Amino acid sequence: MLSKAGQPLKNSATFVSIKCCLISKHLIFKNVLNEKDEEVELCSSVECKGIIGNDGRHYILDLLRTFPPDVNFLILENEELSKEAQALGFPRNHKHKLCCLRQELIDSFVDSRYMMFIKLAAFHLQQLGMKNLIDKKTSQSAEITLVDSKEQDFDKKSEESEKSTTSDKDVEKIDCQEPDYQKIVESITKKEKSDEFDLRFNPDVFSPGVRHPNPQEEKLAKEKQLVKEAADFLLTVQIPGFIKDCLDHSTSPIDGVTLTEALHGKGISIRYLGKITEMVAKIPQLEYLYRIMVLELITRTAKHLFFHFIQGVETMCLSSAVSHFLNCFLSSCTNLPSPASSEELQVKYKKKGKRKGKQNPLRFEDNSEWALLSTKIFWTNMKNELLSYYAWELPYETIDTIVEKFSLQKLCILRSFCIKTGIQILLREYNFDHKTKPACFEDDILNVFPVVKHVNPRATDAFNFYTTGQSKIQQGFLKEGYELITEALNLLNNVYGAMHPEISQCLRMLARLNYIMGDHTEAMAFQQKAVLMSERVNGVDHAYTISEYTHLALYCFANSQITTALKLLYRARYLSLLVCGENHPEMAVLDSNIGLILHAVGEYDLSLRFLENALKLNIKYYGNKSLKVAVSYHLVARTQSCMGEFRGALQNEKETYSIYKQQLGESHEKTKESSECLRHLTQQAVVLQKKMNEIYKGNSNAILPPIQIQPPSLSSVLDMLNIINGILFVQISQQDIENFRAEFERRQLKDSELPKSDTNEENGHMDTAAETSSSVASS
Repeated sequence: MLSKAGQPLKNSATFVSIKCCLISKHLIFKNVLNEKDEEVELCSSVECKGIIGNDGRHYILDLLRTFPPDVNFLILENEELSKEAQALGFPRNHKHKLCCLRQELIDSFVDSRYMMFIKLAAFHLQQLGMKNLIDKKTSQSAEITLVDSKEQDFDKKSEESEKSTTSDKDVEKIDCQEPDYQKIVESITKKEKSDEFDLRFNPDVFSPGVRHPNPQEEKLAKEKQLVKEAADFLLTVQIPGFIKDCLDHSTSPIDGVTLTEALHGKGISIRYLGKITEMVAKIPQLEYLYRIMVLELITRTAKHLFFHFIQGVETMCLSSAVSHFLNCFLSSCTNLPSPASSEELQVKYKKKGKRKGKQNPLRFEDNSEWALLSTKIFWTNMKNELLSYYAWELPYETIDTIVEKFSLQKLCILRSFCIKTGIQILLREYNFDHKTKPACFEDDILNVFPVVKHVNPRATDAFNFYTTGQSKIQQGFLKEGYELITEALNLLNNVYGAMHPEISQCLRMLARLNYIMGDHTEAMAFQQKAVLMSERVNGVDHAYTISEYTHLALYCFANSQITTALKLLYRARYLSLLVCGENHPEMAVLDSNIGLILHAVGEYDLSLRFLENALKLNIKYYGNKSLKVAVSYHLVARTQSCMGEFRGALQNEKETYSIYKQQLGESHEKTKESSECLRHLTQQAVVLQKKMNEIYKGNSNAILPPIQIQPPSLSSVLDMLNIINGILFVQISQQDIENFRAEFERRQLKDSELPKSDTNEENGHMDTAAETSSSVASS
């Protein structure tokens, strides 16, 4: 451990044992030199300190380098990064020298190297087994040739000698390949041990002022190379993996908070956001993600400027200074009025700050440098900070141009900025587009709260129950999964209390399971609790809360509460507009839900507007030939047919049929349904056109036939809502089960020579499959 600066470097056996329990998984024991050139063995970074408190307990402080450094943001002499890193402009200077790799990245990197190690070991064993088999066959053939010419005793001796010769050859071959094998393993783990996987990092390998006993030692070079490879893994694997997940829509951030969570889940720090934004800008399908990233870059940089701006502001002038900063940031007013000085504010609040018969003890010095900030100065500082911190160049210099070019909303920017800085503003309509009047005033700033960064502890047992329950659900064992997640919920309540985001997540999963198993009432009850809890712990406009509203709307519709379902969907759509705007893949899901429910209640005109917007968004973000686009075409066609627009309905249904035929084939059930719908629409259109032709010819007896509108049943609408929301039910009939059982028995008779144990195992699998196949669902 290292004591205060200037004091000797030393370690303690007690603290070493404590640290070993905490960080032995990813940090290596290493020797460093103290001021007397003596070697000291450390299990942590040199900055780490240990103290014994007055309560007698041991405390570990200054865990600044608990994880290895990020060499992509360190300018190091005589050290060169990979070609991929250099092509992206790394290494770069950062504002501080404590850039470390995230724990999620270290875990992913270790898992990747472990898989390489396992594959290499499996390949090595496979090659060894094949050679043993070849040698065995060779020895057997040699034995057969000797039987006719030698006696049995002599044959046994020759066989033994031959086996010993074969084993000697095997040893020779293994020994020949062993050095190559060891080199490959050492390249993976950077260790000299080739028979075990041990991957650990030296956090002080690039620390300035730390002296190593043998700077030119090969071991230290391997430790440096391992840290470089971990940083390179982030650039070459994790960042492309994040972009791929967004393209597959397995990850779909809706705002800066969910974007940050998605990046951190991959082990990507926010300082890489500028480079990722440049990559995403080249992908048209991720236009919504590019917009969210630009907004996040701007608001985070504004936060940096705000912290520097607020340092010299007096407490009396805080509201005035914050409102002035917001006007410089978001207002379109070209000539902002000068904010009130501290003397004016002191006179204004003199009566409020005094008590009867006493003087106000507060005295303020005149420090009004913050009032010199203008819109031009603000955006100049913004561009410089974006370039220096994120390596991203902002091509525009006014908020109006930025909002127009990047399709942003000023309200979204204001929301994100206030969340990041802890500013509480008055709830009212803000007109940021006024050219002569500022948008914010002193009275609009209500409070400034501290924003604390911390790591949320995890209830390990509850998390294990939850993940095991999820795996059971994926295997089709819904009841077992339900019991495990219920147990996880009980443990979370005991650990966290009544309110916690993880409890809300458990409630949402239980609601989904109840819905899948057919208990719609219980599903709605659980989901209502999840909504209320998410509003309290996450916020009323959080992305998770919006998702909870959507799920609750589905369960309400399943319980025939159609009006409530529509209100919840309208609420979710309104919040989505505030958070991310109109252009987002999740907006297509909301519009499809709303349009389908409106279609069920006969509001065809309004339904068509929502469904057409959903179709446009699905084409934009999923492509012309996606199955989601096919469903949207079908919904639009069905609504148009109910309105009598058979020509448009026929055209849209043709698109549906074309996609199904291309993606699923002509024999698929969906393709056949679309073909039947096409036939029905064609028949209706022909009848209507004939009657219209007769009317045009002057036939007075010809009248338009009534439009045959068959209102959809609630069950069919619910089935379509399930498809839109990603809930697919696979129904297996009793006849299918009998066919499966007969086929299994036939194969069992055919393979009767198999061992009895194997047969019993297969019977167990068959019984389990028969029990769970009647209702299997995946979401």
